[in-house]
This record gives sequence, structure tokens and C-alpha cells, in this order.
Amino acid sequence: MKRFLLPLLLLIQLTIYAQSDKEKILQVEKNLVGTIQLTGERPWTIAERMAHYKIPGLSIAVIQNYKLIWAKGYGWANDSLKVPVTTQTLFQAASISKSLNGVGVLKLVQDKKLDLYTDINTYLTSWHFPYDSLAKGKKITVANLLSHTAGLTVHGFEGYRQGAPLPTVVQILDGVKPANSAPVRSMYEPGIKSEYSGGGTTISQLIVMDVTHLPYADYMKKEVLQPLGMTASTFSQPPVDINPALLATGHRGDGKPIEGNYHVYPEEAPAGLWTNPTDLAKYIIETQLAYEGKSAKVLNQATTTLRLTPYLDKSAALGVFIDLDSTGYFQHGGANEGFRCQYYGSLKDGNGVVVMVNSDNSSILPEVINSVSKVYGFKGLYHSTIKKSVTVPDSVLQTYIGQYALSPAFIITIYKEGKVIYAQATRQGSFEMVPETQTKFFPREFPAYLEFTKDTTGKVNALILYQNGQQQEAKKIK
Repeated sequence: MKRFLLPLLLLIQLTIYAQSDKEKILQVEKNLVGTIQLTGERPWTIAERMAHYKIPGLSIAVIQNYKLIWAKGYGWANDSLKVPVTTQTLFQAASISKSLNGVGVLKLVQDKKLDLYTDINTYLTSWHFPYDSLAKGKKITVANLLSHTAGLTVHGFEGYRQGAPLPTVVQILDGVKPANSAPVRSMYEPGIKSEYSGGGTTISQLIVMDVTHLPYADYMKKEVLQPLGMTASTFSQPPVDINPALLATGHRGDGKPIEGNYHVYPEEAPAGLWTNPTDLAKYIIETQLAYEGKSAKVLNQATTTLRLTPYLDKSAALGVFIDLDSTGYFQHGGANEGFRCQYYGSLKDGNGVVVMVNSDNSSILPEVINSVSKVYGFKGLYHSTIKKSVTVPDSVLQTYIGQYALSPAFIITIYKEGKVIYAQATRQGSFEMVPETQTKFFPREFPAYLEFTKDTTGKVNALILYQNGQQQEAKKIK
């Protein structure tokens, strides 16, 4: 009987929160806007955007004044079986795992079992990092691993289908079968700049195992998840200690489920956490309280401050990214096969939001975050710009259809459906392109635009991509 008491109480508690904040929940649900709005366009509802993006399930938690004020699930955790998303439904947190890994590693630093600035090979016993000439004689430190400043390869991982052979951590690091990723090696000397590397985070996983002599998931459960109260969460891959009915099924961008429901990630530190927004809210709140010296369930104020301090640049800290200049938040996103997620926690005032979906389409995440930040007045978290659009004749749109090469391996395909054109880059999803002028178009999901150019005969021969303060020309090849 006691085993089922806590989830029941949690559900009742969240229902009370929801009833007391019902009007604001309704406002959040009907005020979604993208990073770009069109003049005169009304906000969308969560249901409308889930249908538009073919997202089966979504889960939200909202934090205000250091408290979880409400959490709610929408849609289906398993569409085929019609299992609804609840506040207990677990999603793959993907790269958000790196934030909790940062807590776990820094706990060892706080307990003086690790030094942040010592050569990682000092602590690795089951494997050693093979330094070569690219490192230029510099040694990689634990701080480098956590802040993505180690100059290492392997951005991320695709995981393994259920039932497939799983590699050991050492096999992953060496790129040896059955590992399906490249070896984790130097790209350039450490300590130069931030270059995202899930491979580097995987090395920190092995350090934890070698130092504690425990399976990584066991250490994280004992020293991080349980003290934070994240009792529904697990790093176990596959999640053998969790009721399968609580696991959301991942889906592709077209709404079709992942074969076997989800992939398995033995790369637990960078990608292996199963959790939900309610549990992640506990991590965010504890981080905020520890940062102010009001709690120390895992890390004290000094260690938390260190964790939230960018290491080389202005953003990449130790397992988190810091938006100091514009927003004053610590944050991380995640993208596993079939899952996308994002959290933000303010560095003061105790505000935050977590959004998780069981889809490859992440476009709804900033829309929900915009709605939450507008309804609750979370300063610096609302990012939306209003733009005007024009009408472009169908005959003109037709001339833009084709393939444009930014490089031999990176092609932007422009295609048309009805009276709308779409852009799809190699290995990426497609985006509707909204006309700002007769030749210039922009996506709704992120800041960029395309401008089509013509040769002396008036024939469209290229497009120019403007993004991140840079412009690149792509010649029309087909």
C-alpha cells in the first residue's frame, strides 16, 4: 500500500495547484506564439500546435517563487494504445542529462574525490584517453569535459534499437563495435573554445564509474536523484527499474512511432536520463536555492556557483548553459531519437519552466515557453518578433523550386505545396518559408532568411542564406 501512496499524493497535490492557478493555465494553453509572428496573426492553442506539428504528447511544469505551481500533461504517451500523458509520464531527457551529470561529477569534486583541473587520465583506470599531436601537449581536465572545452569529437549519439547489442562505455569511447558512433578523440588542443561534445561527457561518465566503483546509474540515483527528490527518474539504460507503462513512446517528425518505442542510450551521462517536468522542476528549484545559499541537498552554494559560472566563453558552464547577457537563466535542451525537451531556471527570483515532447519536432517548445513567460511575466524569457508578409504570385514561387548547393554535401531543397514554399536542408526537417518581399523569405521557427537571386537573363540561379550574422551563397544545381 505504501508503494502507491506517494504518486497518488503527488497527483492530488498537482491537481490542487492546477485548480488554484486554473485561469493562468488556460491562458498558457491559448497564447502560443513563435519566435516570429505575422502582423494580425492570433496566438495558437497547445492543441492546435500539437496537431500542426504532429506531436503526440507534451508535458509542462511551471516554477514560480521557488515552487512548482503546476504541471500538466497533454495528448498521448502511447498513441496506438491510447495511454495519455500524465504528470508521471517519463520522457527521455536527452542532453538535459548533462545538467544532472554536472551535479553528480561536482559532488565528487565537493567531496574532494576529484579535482576539476587535473588531467583526466589521473582518474581513469579502465581506459585512458589517447592524447596525440592535436592536443599540442595540453591535458584535458574534468572542467573541460563538463564545459565542452576539451576540443573533442562526437557531438551526439543516436542510441540503439531495443534488443540490439549494447556497447560498453570503453567501446563507445574507442568507436569499437557494437558502438555505432566514432571514437572520441581530439579535434584540437583543449582550453581554446567551447565545442559541444557528448563524447567528452561520456568520458566523465567513465570517470564517475572508475572513481566510485559503482555503475553510473546507481551512483546518480544514490547521490543525485534521490537527494533531489527525483524519485520517478532513472539513468538506467534500458530503464529496467521503471514501470514500462510510464515510458513515453518516441515519435518521428511525421508522427510515426520509433521502432521499438524508443532507443536505448548506454551513453547515460550525456543522453540517458528518463524523467518528467515535475522531477526536473525539483532539480531547478534546488539549484536556485543552493545558488542563494538556502539549501544544500547535493551541492553547497560555492559548488553551485562554480557550476553556474561560464568556463571559457559567456555561455558554457559545467553541465549547463548560462544566458547572462539577455535573460539571466541557466538552461539546457535535449534531442534524442523521438524526443525533444528544454528547461529554463532563473538565476534569481526562483522562476522556471520545463517542456518535454515525445517527438522529433521541437518547434512547439519555444512557443510554449513564450506563452508561459508572457502569462507569468518571466523577464527575459519571451522571444518573439512581429513581421509583415507579402503575397507572391504562384508563377514567381514556381521559379524558386529546385536544389541549391551550399557545399557538395549540403543541399537546400525548395519545394512547393499549394501556395506555400518550403525549404529542407540535408539531414534536416522542412520549414515553411514566409515571403517578406518578392525575393526574400524567412522561416517561423528560427532567425534566418533566404534571398533568391537571378542571372542577367532573369533566371533564378542561386539563393543567399543569412543566419547568425553570416551570409552564404548556394548555387542552383537542379
